[in-house]
Amino acid sequence: MDKLSIFGVILGFAALLGGNFLEGGSWQSLANGSAALIVFGGTIGAAMLQTPKAALRRALSLFSWIFHPPRLQFKKGIDKVVSWAQAARREGLLGLENIAEAERDPFCRKGLQLLVDGSDPDVIRHVLETDLVVAEKRDFDAVYFYESMGGYAPTIGIIGAVMGLIHVMHHLTDPAELGPGIAVAFVATIYGVAFANLFLLPVANKLRQCVREKSQFRELMIEGIVAIADGENPKVIEMKLSGYLH
Repeated sequence: MDKLSIFGVILGFAALLGGNFLEGGSWQSLANGSAALIVFGGTIGAAMLQTPKAALRRALSLFSWIFHPPRLQFKKGIDKVVSWAQAARREGLLGLENIAEAERDPFCRKGLQLLVDGSDPDVIRHVLETDLVVAEKRDFDAVYFYESMGGYAPTIGIIGAVMGLIHVMHHLTDPAELGPGIAVAFVATIYGVAFANLFLLPVANKLRQCVREKSQFRELMIEGIVAIADGENPKVIEMKLSGYLH
């Protein structure tokens, strides 16, 4: 679990509530059911309207990456490729067949199977890079769901504030109701801006970084598999791939 992400969420909202408390406010002053319904419901609805079903499903599945990002160990990936190269040098490419069947990562298993089938290095690169690009685009489309909500939330918060002010206008004859009514109206703006900047946009950026790191790891595997197909020395392959280490 990514404890830093959890701490960041807690710190962001704690700072908001703490600042409100220091200004003499209370948590009750920020609690408003109608404003929450307008902002959260409107934001989610608008984002769902523009997002295809497949991208929405993928976006929901990626949400867990915020607190449980993919554990991509580049050093172990390099060691794995080097072991494949050593096996191919000892037993030939057909010696990788059992390794391919035991490989859990579908992407790596596909690359190994192409090696076993004796595919040309350029063909292997083209096939694997196509898979990488398609998967990356699918994930970025999913990340855009959260990014779009981050764009809609502040605007919908303003809509909620305007709706609240319209309600306040009906009580102009009662000055005692104006101050509290206006304060409640602007709660919707706070919800929209805070929801966007303290949660949605950071979530989108965090997921985008995870997708890029996953793509970089797959680029490493592509370079390694193509190098094996070219018959390069395992030590040379290890030196070439070491550039991917952070």
